[in-house]
Amino acid sequence: MFVLRNVGKLIFGSSAQESIIELPQGQLYLVRPLSPKGYSELIFKDSAIRIRRTNQDFNYQLVVQRAFEEGEEDLLAEEEGEDAEIDALASERDEKTFLLDEALHFRVEAREGGDKVLAWRDLNGDNGDLYEFVCDSAVNTSEIQRFLRAAQECQYERKYRKPNTTASEEDLEQFEFHEEPPIPPASPLNSPSIQRSMDAIDEMAPKQQPNVAAKREAKAAQPEEEQEESHGYDANNPPEAREIYASIPAELHLYDPQPGHFVMVDESVVATVSEVGKWEYWLQVESKAKAWLGTSVVAEFNPVFDFEYLSFVFNHFSADGTARSWLLRFKDQPTLEKFQEAIMQAIWERLNETKWQKMQDKEREYVLDSMGDLTMEDAPAEGDEEEEDEEEDDTDDNEGLRSDAYDSEEEEAEEERRADGDVNSQLAVGYKHDRSFVVRGSKIGVFSHTADNRLKFQTNISKVTTPGGKMMSPKKVMLHNQDRDLVMQNSVDPNKLYRMDIEYGKVVDEWNVHDDIPVVTFAPEKKFSQMTAEQTFLGVSNNALYRIDPRLAGHKLVDSDMKQYASKNDFSALATTEKGYIAVASNKGDIRLFDRLGIRAKTQLPALGDPITGMDVSADGRWILGTTRNYILLVDAQQKDGKNEGKLGFEKAFATDQKPKPRRLALTPEHVAQFYHETGKQIDFTPAKFNTGEGAEETSIITATGPYIVEWNLKRVLRGMKAPYKIKRYEEEVKADNFKFGSDKNVIVALPNEVNMVAKQSFRKPTRESIIGDVRLSAGPRSNTLSTPARKRLQREDIVNSPY
Repeated sequence: MFVLRNVGKLIFGSSAQESIIELPQGQLYLVRPLSPKGYSELIFKDSAIRIRRTNQDFNYQLVVQRAFEEGEEDLLAEEEGEDAEIDALASERDEKTFLLDEALHFRVEAREGGDKVLAWRDLNGDNGDLYEFVCDSAVNTSEIQRFLRAAQECQYERKYRKPNTTASEEDLEQFEFHEEPPIPPASPLNSPSIQRSMDAIDEMAPKQQPNVAAKREAKAAQPEEEQEESHGYDANNPPEAREIYASIPAELHLYDPQPGHFVMVDESVVATVSEVGKWEYWLQVESKAKAWLGTSVVAEFNPVFDFEYLSFVFNHFSADGTARSWLLRFKDQPTLEKFQEAIMQAIWERLNETKWQKMQDKEREYVLDSMGDLTMEDAPAEGDEEEEDEEEDDTDDNEGLRSDAYDSEEEEAEEERRADGDVNSQLAVGYKHDRSFVVRGSKIGVFSHTADNRLKFQTNISKVTTPGGKMMSPKKVMLHNQDRDLVMQNSVDPNKLYRMDIEYGKVVDEWNVHDDIPVVTFAPEKKFSQMTAEQTFLGVSNNALYRIDPRLAGHKLVDSDMKQYASKNDFSALATTEKGYIAVASNKGDIRLFDRLGIRAKTQLPALGDPITGMDVSADGRWILGTTRNYILLVDAQQKDGKNEGKLGFEKAFATDQKPKPRRLALTPEHVAQFYHETGKQIDFTPAKFNTGEGAEETSIITATGPYIVEWNLKRVLRGMKAPYKIKRYEEEVKADNFKFGSDKNVIVALPNEVNMVAKQSFRKPTRESIIGDVRLSAGPRSNTLSTPARKRLQREDIVNSPY
């Protein structure tokens, strides 16, 4: 006997709970016939499907709700704790809902063997992704036909905004979708073997990349010289090695996305890192019997080292577009360190176009330290960790839902915003006033922060134009002058900035910074200058750091407060402390620390090679945070001994042999692999930020990659704990994120079409459950697998979203 959790009434109210028709038993799958993420996922083993009304006229929902065996619900509640019902309501993990629209292409198919399948498109997935409800054999054909008819009538009402009684048979035929290909079969309940997964990916790759055949033909038609220039190499045709950096035996494992773990495919391979051209490097992995793979050594293949499991994980894209995550495991730590140095040398030389040997020994040590494992000697006792968990969870139960619900007017406005094709891109969180500003194309949405930690949509500043009347889409924004102004930059002219009067809702000033010196990015004069009426702020170009004073006539750049370098340093980001100390980073990966403008940097931290895309500094200047695509760099700027003990690197230079040891905050290898196979995208962090507030201590770091928000606990990072982060998954890519000013408990998140304030309490440890559903990912023993699989269920967003 099965029962359904009764959460729908709490969400939609009694009127919205009314079901039109229902099929009581079946299994729900998500099938990805064209995707490398994994072919099929069982979402609900036992469930019911129905159509129900909503509070909006002519709108209906297709609902699949999980069924529990008798007594299972009580057992699950005990496991989840007192807040289980709230969690079930928030995450909708026991119910999947879909707006019944013709875009779903909802259809029914009867298969040989008697299976009857309802299928519809996954509008948030990749091309070809489908949800499939496989009906139980007890459900007869006539019931399914009635269900299909009801679905067609509901789609007719939504499309034409009138009752289905006015529909003719011809009107309903448009919702039959005969042109769709046959519904692909869902996988059996047991996970397929690794070989089947590999074969399935290989078979699907040409469909996923329809232009691959054309590319191959074009390549074949090229002269041999051009083919070599286009790097048409693979494992069976590797480039000739000019110099071998390392050639080391290892085990080779491949990540299987369906059960969610790495599986050994060869217990004895040799991994060779070599230089193959001018600033070109190659990784070849082969055994005596087979060349498994070959790939260029680039930062983009997302290298991750795990010293606990003596392993190296990377993602590899083959010539036909197939993508896989691989793991090399080495026999001991010295062997891994030798391989690590070879990989780091190749990546560093490629990015910096400088030979590794030309670096000073201490600089090489700094680069290698950044890839090293965190020190574990200060790890807390188990009791301390449990106590910290309890403190974090000691929050009000009502902190789960953070945003106002839609009303009919807001929903209509949201549909208009989606129709314009723009998406949210920039987020500015207020310091002086509890407001946030979200840039969407040429519009800016204004949201207030309520006393109960919700976001309230205030107004939409539409058609942002220059003072001359030209439409502009801001690419960078910064609140200024007690949050009264918004300084912004247009992508069209990098030498100019614009000031919007927020209260007036209009761009009122155009500032020409300098005719010959562009603005790469800009930042406040001091950490909390936005709280004051300070008019000046800082900017950087590719090779200069300077002050901008809008009160000057003509050019706004202050010549006397500029430090310009003869070489192109390729500056990319900057941040300031409460005292006005300045940290400037570059696309080369180095960081310069200044105590004031117009002079040489007091400290220069060596380049790791990866471009730094974002900077933040703790208010007191102790901690420096640099964001790269694949990891977050955390540097302690306080000197520990010598004549400058206690001083910051902003104030006094570090001794040559006492450069700080950087901490490299990265996701663990198994999480990198799972993230990739869930999203099909590489790790690409948004600029990481500390929580901030006057007099507040920095305790957390927030960033995002793809649909995941990631929060690092600073105390746990400094203690050297493994995976000291928590995550939250959304169904769409996170465009921008930041803490609410003065709090480390609430995070403001901008999705493509929504803006939320979410409680940090809702973040979860990075288990397989929190990454993909309700399956717990655990790092297994040092054997053939690094995690244990279980059943898998996807999770929907648990916030009622504010529309924008």
